[in-house]
Amino acid sequence: MDLAIWAGGRLRAPDEPVLTAVDHGLTVGDGVFETCAVVHGAAFALTRHLARLAASARGLGLPPLPMAEVREGVRAVLEAAGEHAGRVRITVTGGPGPMGSYRWSADEQRPTVVVVAGPATTLDVSRAVRVPWVRNERSPLAGLKTTSYGENVVALARARERGADEALLADTRGRLCEGTGSNVFVETGGELVTPALETGALAGITRELLLLWGPQAGLPVREARPGELPWEVLEDVVAGRAGLALTGSIRNVTPVVRLDDVEVAPGPLSREAQRLFLARMADDVDP
Repeated sequence: MDLAIWAGGRLRAPDEPVLTAVDHGLTVGDGVFETCAVVHGAAFALTRHLARLAASARGLGLPPLPMAEVREGVRAVLEAAGEHAGRVRITVTGGPGPMGSYRWSADEQRPTVVVVAGPATTLDVSRAVRVPWVRNERSPLAGLKTTSYGENVVALARARERGADEALLADTRGRLCEGTGSNVFVETGGELVTPALETGALAGITRELLLLWGPQAGLPVREARPGELPWEVLEDVVAGRAGLALTGSIRNVTPVVRLDDVEVAPGPLSREAQRLFLARMADDVDP
């Protein structure tokens, strides 16, 4: 495997253990993470990703993150991985802890930092399915990027069984929310519209940048107004009355060409957003 792994202040061999059996990230999913694309040998939008990592840690109740250590890990794995690096994953857990859900006190916690660089597979288009499970927008983890990813694993497995690469979820109030690892943009009425964060959707970095860069380039991209994107809007996509695009740190912006078992046409705004994002991404690796 073309992986570069950094933990405990140094590079590690791929088969070298890096966690204790009682690390709280392993036992109860008490951790946060970020994944960055690698562009020109650098982690794309690293400053924004680290800001979100810190926000997720605060929301989860972890102590302040050792950002100097995190940045050193990113530098080390990118240097070690070289041309094989297509993505970087940064994981910070609560460190060694009890086997239950409760934590040691803040002054007793010793966070674990693991940074990995490796290849990435990118897609030009996406294929998605609707799944019956929902995001709980009132969950204490809503909007946080934590290592508690079990529900995403189950939903994505359903999608892959059906030949898709992403699963789409509603929130508990029947509003379109997000994918397991992506944000959603609906192309409708001459605009690209993405669900509001109040649905429990993660504030994706690619979503954030597209909302910034789109209007700057004259592309009509915005966040949905209350009640504007019900789950049923996906019926308009299936019927050809609307388009769909997904955004994420590795997929960037990808038009959806199949929803469930129906082939759908990618919309012109989705294609233009894809072109715009790739061009801006190449121009500035840390916007």
